[in-house]
Amino acid sequence: MSDQTPVIELRGVHVVHKARTGSLFRPDRVHAVNGVDFTISRGETVGIVGESGCGKSTLAKVMVGLQKPTAGEVLFKGEVVKHRSAAARKIMGRSISVVFQDPATALNSRMLIKDALRDPLDVHGIGTAAQRRERVRELISLVGLPTSALEVLPSQISGGQRQRVAIARALALDPDVIVADEPTSALDVSVRAQILNLLTDLKASLGLGLVFISHDIQTVRYVSDRIVVMYLGEIVEQGPSAQVFENPRADYTRTLLGAAPSLL
Repeated sequence: MSDQTPVIELRGVHVVHKARTGSLFRPDRVHAVNGVDFTISRGETVGIVGESGCGKSTLAKVMVGLQKPTAGEVLFKGEVVKHRSAAARKIMGRSISVVFQDPATALNSRMLIKDALRDPLDVHGIGTAAQRRERVRELISLVGLPTSALEVLPSQISGGQRQRVAIARALALDPDVIVADEPTSALDVSVRAQILNLLTDLKASLGLGLVFISHDIQTVRYVSDRIVVMYLGEIVEQGPSAQVFENPRADYTRTLLGAAPSLL
């Protein structure tokens, strides 16, 4: 790890949602995240695994600043994030990128790929027009697509290629950490391994931190140095990947392992 200070640190984070069920005077409350401590640093991959509804995606939203915690602290590079001003969001947005589950919704269907990749550079005012064009060519090459892909719309390429473009867009600002929320679940099985390999290679070559979120513990095993297992909003087990797989302590972890025989 190149830096001892985590890029993101969560301390005792709670997120409580008011549910639509319940009466007017006693609305039901859902504890989506319940007292979670978590860190991610450059150069490591942390896998967060659990079934749908366990709170892992809510936790990801807290990490990237899309969800304010009900209680607890979020630290960004050692500093407590108190006021989410536009300037603070811009700084965090440059350092922490997100790759979503469905690349079709992450990309503007009416923007050419080259414009979608240039957009973050325009928003943050990075480089001259010529430097931005060159950076866009670098990005498309980095994710293994030809430069001809820059001149098409997202609908004109495959799902796997769109996810590669979404990853390229996430890399545009040279982030410290990428949070990938179920990045392969919308793809065909034959394409999933390619995207997993791409993320792993990029993490190694660029020294990124990677948070990989999935319901499939075997996929998480494939890419992660450290694994965090969530159940009903809480972390029930965490540790080095090999330790969690070879000697799981929590019953829930053993259930996940027993229910997931396939790698992808």
